[in-house]
Amino acid sequence: MALGRGLSELLGEVETAYDNSTSKTKQGSVDLIEIDKIKVNPNQPRKIFDETKLQELADSIKEYGLLQAISVMEDNDGYILVAGERRLRATKMNGETKIKAHIIDANEHKLREMALIENIQRDDLNIIELAYSYAHLINEHSLTHEELSKRIFKSRTSITNTLRLLTLSVYVQQLLGNDKISAGHAKVLIGLDDKVQKMVADSIIGQKLSVRETEQLVKQFKSDEKKSSTKKVSKKQPNYDFEPLNSVIDTLKSSKLKVKAEKNYLKIEFSSQEDINKLLEYFKLS
Repeated sequence: MALGRGLSELLGEVETAYDNSTSKTKQGSVDLIEIDKIKVNPNQPRKIFDETKLQELADSIKEYGLLQAISVMEDNDGYILVAGERRLRATKMNGETKIKAHIIDANEHKLREMALIENIQRDDLNIIELAYSYAHLINEHSLTHEELSKRIFKSRTSITNTLRLLTLSVYVQQLLGNDKISAGHAKVLIGLDDKVQKMVADSIIGQKLSVRETEQLVKQFKSDEKKSSTKKVSKKQPNYDFEPLNSVIDTLKSSKLKVKAEKNYLKIEFSSQEDINKLLEYFKLS
């Protein structure tokens, strides 16, 4: 399926698949299926689940029932989850063995695309999971940032900035994914090496730094690093006193050898084998 069509059309196809009860016996119907027979979609971009929010959802389902069925696709003797992993997990937490599900027909490629778009548009992915979702769509469908922007109705700048977070170290990505630091903090760390990222991230958490304070810390660090680097490059070479060698230098020059003495080196330039012999002769004399 081409990803070039509008998002509303894609989501419309999903809804049609959910509601269509005439093509096959189970297609589009809401059935009670055994939870143990459901395999989580391996292409699901969500990797981190907030346990507190899951418990809140589980309590809501326990009191009011599952208001929105999950969506699955038949697979051999079981099912693959298409959408609704949080609802599935919350239902499991309540000790239920069955769950309401729409059984839809979808090929593997469409399954991945549907899962990614459903999460980007309708779920509460943390920003790192969202970045990975963008990356999957871009890489698998050869999209530019501008093209993806048109597909999911988000600005190109927003997509680009979100994707840049994937250049951060795994350590910082985990902190960001778990809401230990904000996206504003994380953006300040882009471009720093992993060791410095960890140091600054730990400072943000330990000292409860604001984004502005983090910017100042990073700015100060870069300034100190630049000064240290400049100091190394501009380190003065020693200036030695060649006066004790004046007689030697004068003698060599009188032999028409090109001799240069300055700072920390004595340079003798040879233009022929004869010049080398002149130097050898000097050492014999001395």
